[in-house]
Amino acid sequence: MVQGLNPAHYLQTGLIWYYTQSDMTFYFYDVETSGFNPRHNRIMQFGGQRTGMDLEPIGQPDNFLIKMTPDVLPEPDAVLTHGITPQQTLADGLSEAEFLKHFSAKIASPNTIMVGFNNIRFDDEFMRFTLWRNFYDAYEWQWKNGSSKWDLLDVVRMTRALRPDGIEWPFAPDGKASNRLEFLSSVNKIGHDSAHDALSDVKAEMAIAQLIKSKQPKLFEYLLSLRSKTNVEVLVNKREPFIYTSGRYSSEFHKTTIATKLAADADNRGSFVYDLRTDPKAYLKMSPKQLADKWKYRPRKEKEPDEEQFPVKLLAYNRNPAIAPLSVLDGASKARLKIDMNDINKNLKALRAAKGFDKAILEARELLYPAAQPKLLIDEQQVDGQLYDGFVSEQDRIKARMVRAADSGELSSLNPDFADERLQLLFPLYKARNFPKSLSKSEQTWWEEFKVRRLLDGGETSKAAAYFKRLEELRNQKSTNDQQKHLLEELDLYGQSVIPAA
Repeated sequence: MVQGLNPAHYLQTGLIWYYTQSDMTFYFYDVETSGFNPRHNRIMQFGGQRTGMDLEPIGQPDNFLIKMTPDVLPEPDAVLTHGITPQQTLADGLSEAEFLKHFSAKIASPNTIMVGFNNIRFDDEFMRFTLWRNFYDAYEWQWKNGSSKWDLLDVVRMTRALRPDGIEWPFAPDGKASNRLEFLSSVNKIGHDSAHDALSDVKAEMAIAQLIKSKQPKLFEYLLSLRSKTNVEVLVNKREPFIYTSGRYSSEFHKTTIATKLAADADNRGSFVYDLRTDPKAYLKMSPKQLADKWKYRPRKEKEPDEEQFPVKLLAYNRNPAIAPLSVLDGASKARLKIDMNDINKNLKALRAAKGFDKAILEARELLYPAAQPKLLIDEQQVDGQLYDGFVSEQDRIKARMVRAADSGELSSLNPDFADERLQLLFPLYKARNFPKSLSKSEQTWWEEFKVRRLLDGGETSKAAAYFKRLEELRNQKSTNDQQKHLLEELDLYGQSVIPAA
């Protein structure tokens, strides 16, 4: 008899069962942004709601617009998706500094589990870069004082793959299985009238979580336990095959496969794992360079029609991977996922018999992503995106707290003299974006010159040129409706208002 999902079973298999504390809460959140690159784009709307561990709301929801600053042009396609114009953020929004004071004091409180839908790959990254350029620690909000993070997307995917009963599952217009939030809401009759409105998306996320918790409570609690890196490591490091659900895998198999550990990541982020659906025979003969060539990303249009996905990926321990012991597979799951255990076992045997494949994979990864060299020059135009170039020293962290505590008048005379050149370059940008009245005349001149370089450098290839070109392309598309044309007109007016005189 196949063992079910229960705490006792996971203790027996080596997993540490993670019981939630009575004082813990969930905080569901979502952001709408000016584009898709968190290093350079901005959060335009933040929505969130705290709940108890029973998923019942606590207090009132948060719903903020955040002011766009005149050195950033939004991507028109992003605005057409969510419908928020820069003008709205300026009229009704908070500055980033104002928003983060509320966030740090009221939202990122102890014992909070920050939850979203694809937040680990998207929303969390936007939050980190927002915190970074405003002199907050970019990481503490998800680990300090009992706090953590959780992502519902892979929870949804694994529930669909392993325990789908009691929930309606949607398909995209092309007939492929889809787990998009708006589709899930629709087929399960969950109110979600304003998809891509941050607060509306949050309410839908909460409802989906409640649905899974009520229909598949053991799976829900088990995946919640994988917020603990230790629990993930215990299962992966057994070096036995395990179930792995990830967006990397095909929707034909409900994003789920059986994987096994190949080698530990040199930077201690996780482990490289092999997809046991794939016969390793051809890969075992390849050199590290050949493996790297196969591994490197290429757009779909550049791939052969029948080219298989490279079967190795990094499983990061701290990114809430959806993994489970092989024992949870029942006959229905095997059929649903099209798993042939004979093939799985044959591929595993070949992999274990191979000599040196793990080392070849690590060498291939190094060829693809060589160790980053420290930058000799730090550019004020790029410093917003340099969060991951190194940790901030304790002395500079103390100075950062002084910056955050200062008001406009105090900032005028403050000279924090950071040792970290990145922070030294961020300081005038922080003043200009959040407290423009704190700028001296020379700083105002510098700010105008900064915006010229940011938006106009490159002439016909500049950010401003690309912005207005895209507006024109969208206007001329036959599918553009009247509401979208209105948004495009607003974006045109906004662009004209912030483009500086060269």
